[in-house]
Amino acid sequence: MTRATIAAQGTLHCFPQGLKDDQGRLANAEISAVVYDGERLIFASDKPIPGAERSSVFAMQIDERGCPIDDSITYFTAESIQQATKYEDFALTADGKHVLATTGFDRIDAASHDLNDYNHLLIWPLGEPDKVQVVDPDPRDGVVGSLELRNKLSAAIGFPYYKIEGLAAIPTDDKGDGLLLFGVREQGESHENFDYVSRVVGAHYRINDQDNLEFIDELRDFYHFDPGAHEGVRFDCGLSSLEYDPFNRRLYLLTSFEVERDGEEHIGGYLWVIGFEDFFAGGTPQLVENAENDNPLEFEHKAEGLAVLDETRLFVAYDNDRFFGLGSIDTRDERHACEAPYTLLEMTR
Repeated sequence: MTRATIAAQGTLHCFPQGLKDDQGRLANAEISAVVYDGERLIFASDKPIPGAERSSVFAMQIDERGCPIDDSITYFTAESIQQATKYEDFALTADGKHVLATTGFDRIDAASHDLNDYNHLLIWPLGEPDKVQVVDPDPRDGVVGSLELRNKLSAAIGFPYYKIEGLAAIPTDDKGDGLLLFGVREQGESHENFDYVSRVVGAHYRINDQDNLEFIDELRDFYHFDPGAHEGVRFDCGLSSLEYDPFNRRLYLLTSFEVERDGEEHIGGYLWVIGFEDFFAGGTPQLVENAENDNPLEFEHKAEGLAVLDETRLFVAYDNDRFFGLGSIDTRDERHACEAPYTLLEMTR
């Protein structure tokens, strides 16, 4: 059984306190994605961060514990990075040489290009975000977006509405440079009529001579599981992140919940782990336990981003939307709108 100990907790400052958008609305940090590139953590907010000198994607150095250093923040301001809207997850390619970023793909306008920005898969060489490119673009009318990829996702998922919140690239021995996996959190007839799911679709890929990603077979189903089938899960969950652990050759799956029960709102999440053999065989993932009490590790905040730092350390970022309570993260009652809570985990067996 895999267990976790909370090694550190805190808040990271994503932009200046009191920052407002053009309409005078207070900007809110809603961290939905994080990845470790070997030197620094790269974060993304699923809400815009105002200012031409900023974007929703930024990086921070980490200290010896693995905690982000606020005054090291660097925003990624390439045009394609600033254009994409509602980031949901990051991944490194299987060889660790490129960064991938996906938006949610949860909305499109069939009559115009107004919502294309919600449909992006981006790639850039490690450490060179200014060389970002759009994966699988549809260049009609000169409007950028991964619209060809959207068509492939729609065919594989099979529902009019869906939301992508997971992304991971894992090595394979048979095809191309790896297998790219997309985690599906929501699927249904519309954004008002859907089910939470924990489903993974994917396809093999190669990195071409232009440092862009090409799919070499069709997207198809690879995995699904029902978090609620585990007796330790108290609330209805959907998949919120995928993360490949290259040190232990396994996958982490993050699920989160935001539900109302008896008039009270509950947010949080759970962490799962599965080896490659069980993944491809459709096996059940292990629910990570709290090493202090052997109960399921239940996050008190809405766990949305997950990064593997090394063989034993994981970084978890939270997207609490408009919930400002900090709980055990800090002695303060509430976070500032510019702050996002996080947890550093130490994994044991």
